[in-house]
Amino acid sequence: MDTKFFQFESDFVNSLRCIPMVVRYKLDTCGVKLKLSHWNYFNLAEREALVDLPCSTPNEIKTYREFLQELVTKQTGSPASELPTEEHPAWMDDKIIPADVLGKAQEERVNITVEQWANLSPLQRFALIKLSRPSHENNNFLPAIREFELA
Repeated sequence: MDTKFFQFESDFVNSLRCIPMVVRYKLDTCGVKLKLSHWNYFNLAEREALVDLPCSTPNEIKTYREFLQELVTKQTGSPASELPTEEHPAWMDDKIIPADVLGKAQEERVNITVEQWANLSPLQRFALIKLSRPSHENNNFLPAIREFELA
């Protein structure tokens, strides 16, 4: 997976003051709940390492989790909470568009087809899933839809 940032994140990726989608994707992959308060303890080089480190194969996932937990423990004195990882996460399924994504797209008067969904990268699908959650500030959903050429 390449480590590009999305255009809708452009207001903060230069300083990495917020956790970018590529890192959030890796957090869900490795099962670590990283809080923004943890992220804020890290220096720019540590944040960049979390962006750049691979997190796809079982070995990479283990290494990423260990590196991340060492960083959190070094800064806060205790590791971050761990979360269960999904064996078949929704963003890896290119055939089924999650209901939250469809609902949010309808609110924005956008129709996403299964073919369009299938053409997105797992990271793009992940971003739309995260941005469509009812508990999330959805300011970036429509910019993401436009960026991914779905509208």
